Amino acid sequence: MNISVAAEEHTTHPCPALVVGCVEDDFPTEGLLAPLDRLLGGGIAALRASGEFTGRLNRVKVLHTFGRLPAERLILVGVGKRGELTAERLRQAAGSAVKAAGAAGVTRLSSLLHRAGDVDAAIGASVEGVILGGYSFSNYKTLPPDERPVEGVTVLLPAGAATAGAEREAGEAATLCEAVCFARDLVSHPGNVATPSFLAEKAVELSGRLGITCRILDREEMERLSMEGILSVAKGSHQPPRFIILEYLAGVAGKRPTVLVGKGVTFDSGGISLKPREGMERMKDDMAGAAAVLGTFMAAAGLGLPVNLVGLIPAAENLPGGGAYKPGDIVRTMAGKTVEIVNTDAEGRMLLCDALHYAQRYKPAALIDLATLTGACLVALGAIATGAMGNDPALIKGLKTAGEASGERLWELPLWDEYGELMKSDVADLKNAGGPHAGTISAAWFLKQFAGKAKWVHLDIAGTAWEEKGRPYLPKGATGVGVRLLVEFLRKSAG
Repeated sequence: MNISVAAEEHTTHPCPALVVGCVEDDFPTEGLLAPLDRLLGGGIAALRASGEFTGRLNRVKVLHTFGRLPAERLILVGVGKRGELTAERLRQAAGSAVKAAGAAGVTRLSSLLHRAGDVDAAIGASVEGVILGGYSFSNYKTLPPDERPVEGVTVLLPAGAATAGAEREAGEAATLCEAVCFARDLVSHPGNVATPSFLAEKAVELSGRLGITCRILDREEMERLSMEGILSVAKGSHQPPRFIILEYLAGVAGKRPTVLVGKGVTFDSGGISLKPREGMERMKDDMAGAAAVLGTFMAAAGLGLPVNLVGLIPAAENLPGGGAYKPGDIVRTMAGKTVEIVNTDAEGRMLLCDALHYAQRYKPAALIDLATLTGACLVALGAIATGAMGNDPALIKGLKTAGEASGERLWELPLWDEYGELMKSDVADLKNAGGPHAGTISAAWFLKQFAGKAKWVHLDIAGTAWEEKGRPYLPKGATGVGVRLLVEFLRKSAG
């Protein structure tokens, strides 16, 4: 989507559609709407009087102007009450507006939405909402020739205003959203396309384009490093595993990096502990953590963030087969700890334990892993919040603050030592599943045993990586969760 900035009087600005944010308190008697209402002969006020449109959050009304304005249409979008207006509400309103525009066949918009109220980073938030709300994944569909998405948005400033600052803010938001859409695409590709080798190829392409250092470990190199946690999961598949290492070092020379670890199970059948057939087709999304890490690197490099960043992505398929690992097997991980396999569908933690141990060689200032790890997290928090657990309260607080700012909210769950009782094995150091209770927490406790002395947080994105129904700027399907959260966190930590 092309984003531009213009400084023109909105009542004389020609465009296919003009998006205007409507505040519930004073709609439409004040601000930008009042002169538009006069030119339309009170038509907007009539909508309020009839109760047809009142400015409630995310409600949208599309009006034809019939030549009374240079704008062919007005797209009125509610932003709610003035005192409750936030950047997140602007994102939502922008997403609602772009969906309405697409449904009306409009391919270019001009927007006043950022001027609906006094909100920091309003331009960035509205641009994010438009781009993310207008996203669709149609790589494998034959579309009708007349079906075209919204292709361009002009951010409209007051006549005569300086545009440099707005262009910078809009450009940064567009760069960030490009990375989110990249992550969404990766998750959306089917398992027969998005294999471990495919992820590795995308990482190499990304590094070549953005100047990121990239190294790919194949099966033989992982065997030399004793990465048996990853290798055991991959044994049932003909697709070879990959271990992706990314380095973006644009911060202070010698400063310890933030290390991101993303679970990259490109398809998860459950292995020998086979999943039910209902919904198994969606298990292509089990690499959403890997996609988030790749997207974060794309955004960090594109924005030129002054940070030192390392990304680790263990990638494998989890399939049944003659060589697949089995319940009852004992696996010796890279850290030397042994793990009794009681459930081959608890495979993500087997990948992550080796990656977390490998991360120790970087002496990370912060160690953050993202994984669609447990269905129990979806039961606990639904699709609204990501579960967060870790060993450092300050790191968790920083990520939660970033989550509130980005709209990708986190909720902390306890990680008390008592939960470790669930993961004790009679025949090994640990077992890889703890039974039906506290599944999200016991999985995080397992990972904690491999995080070493690093300040570490685990983000369980099982509920937030995929949107089932569709929300204002989260269309049905992959959400790209984690990218905006981590970029916001990195920006704050760099500052």
